[in-house]
Amino acid sequence: MHVLPLLLLVAGSAAVAGAARRTPVPAPLLLVAVGLVIAYLPGVPDYRLDPEVVLPLLLPPLLYTAATDSSYLDLRAQLRPVALLSVGYVLFATLAVGWAAYLIVPGLPLTAALVLGAVVAPPDAVAATAVARRVGLPSHITTILQGESLVNDATAITAYKVALAAAIGEGATWAGGIGEFLLAAVGGVVVGLVLMMPIHWLRTHLNEALLQNTLSLLIPFVAYGVAEQVHASGVLAVVVVALYVGHRSWEVDFATRLQEEAVWKMVAFVLESAVFALIGLQLPVVLEGLGEYQGARAAWYAVAVFVVVVAARFVWVYPATFLPRLLSSRIREREKNPTWKGPFIIGWAGMRGVVSLAIAFSVPVTLHNGADFPDRNLVLFLTFTTVIGTLVVQGLTLPPLIRLLKLPGRDQQAETLAEANAQAQASRIAEQRLDELLDDERNTLPPPLADRLRAVLERRRNAVWERLGSVNPTTGETVDDTYRRLSREMIGAERAVFVRLRDGRHIDDEMLRTLLRRLDLEEAAAYREVAT
Repeated sequence: MHVLPLLLLVAGSAAVAGAARRTPVPAPLLLVAVGLVIAYLPGVPDYRLDPEVVLPLLLPPLLYTAATDSSYLDLRAQLRPVALLSVGYVLFATLAVGWAAYLIVPGLPLTAALVLGAVVAPPDAVAATAVARRVGLPSHITTILQGESLVNDATAITAYKVALAAAIGEGATWAGGIGEFLLAAVGGVVVGLVLMMPIHWLRTHLNEALLQNTLSLLIPFVAYGVAEQVHASGVLAVVVVALYVGHRSWEVDFATRLQEEAVWKMVAFVLESAVFALIGLQLPVVLEGLGEYQGARAAWYAVAVFVVVVAARFVWVYPATFLPRLLSSRIREREKNPTWKGPFIIGWAGMRGVVSLAIAFSVPVTLHNGADFPDRNLVLFLTFTTVIGTLVVQGLTLPPLIRLLKLPGRDQQAETLAEANAQAQASRIAEQRLDELLDDERNTLPPPLADRLRAVLERRRNAVWERLGSVNPTTGETVDDTYRRLSREMIGAERAVFVRLRDGRHIDDEMLRTLLRRLDLEEAAAYREVAT
């Protein structure tokens, strides 16, 4: 792809995603819809999706940012449902969808149908995270969906390789398939375990935030590349490293964390936007070459496969939720009894995404013997319609479905109370440490400066409690909202003075940048006290 089309893709998708924030429509859905429309405008470049770009270049950073934002402790607490969905469900969906497609499409070989099943089996990490953030799902459901989407790509890619080997006549067997899956899974985890500690050690021993963040941008590609080089799962290697790095992010310095958060938010925003726009832009590519499957016949196959994909998830989710409880008294004692609503939401939140399309595009056109891959264009078409169908139908209906089921969301009051209690404990220990330091004559400070340190602690301790306080009847603001607004007004007044002094040549630009950076940090601190 040339530079100008790439710039148009990034800029256009970012603009659409930004506009989506002002609408009730989730950004992924709007991006896909706009891509579908733009794909047929005259003069639009060919944005044919290249699996050699998506899998090694787009998937690692998307997985990395999703995994670092996840909670290792929460994922460990939900290990059983995550494993049952990310491994068990993907293999079940591969077989169920493949067998159904074999029965639905006359003349479609079973091996090619299983390739289709593996391709559409994994729900998408980006889609699941985006929708979960937008609709405010309960925390345990969000954790399950995020954990599933982090790992299921590894299962699906391995299942695809096995099915493809059978389809192209390489003599794949069940034993060989299981062996390849274990090699990929165990190898990916091992590579991640080997890399995670040296990478984290390097992060904590680099002295400059710029170097640390440069390393941060390289980590997902290094983990993925090393694992793939030894024929292990690059997906699992990236996830293992990212979970470890995210869990121990507190050990790097503050400048690195602040820069890293901003950098990865930007990277995730740009990549997610471009990925969903690319999905819609594939429509002309997918439709070309359908041949005998044009029209109502192709539409019937698409609807039938979509229904099977959706139904297969429910067929797996409910037994996977309730059977372990029936078989294990320990699970019944340790875990709350789930209702039917949670599994229903998990079953419906199975949106597919760009990984499925990338795998489908990687299906070879010809076999080793020179013959065409059986019905490759149909496999690509059914993958595309399944991705679009799940994103549009499930993505649009998920928010009202949650409201209809009255599924409890996150308890903001309880979370704020927990945050306030944690801050109170930390402030108390910090105050004790301050008193210990001030007792040492080497740390003697004038009383006003010592009082300023105590005032900072007091402000931090009270900030969270004030969010629970009363609302100003005139402005509708909480005390903390008013504090933040007044703080920003004061900082804005200072900033205007500094700029006026620079324009009058009383200070130079270098000093202006130093002063403005100090104000920026103070404004960020005032904002974060109430925003985080």
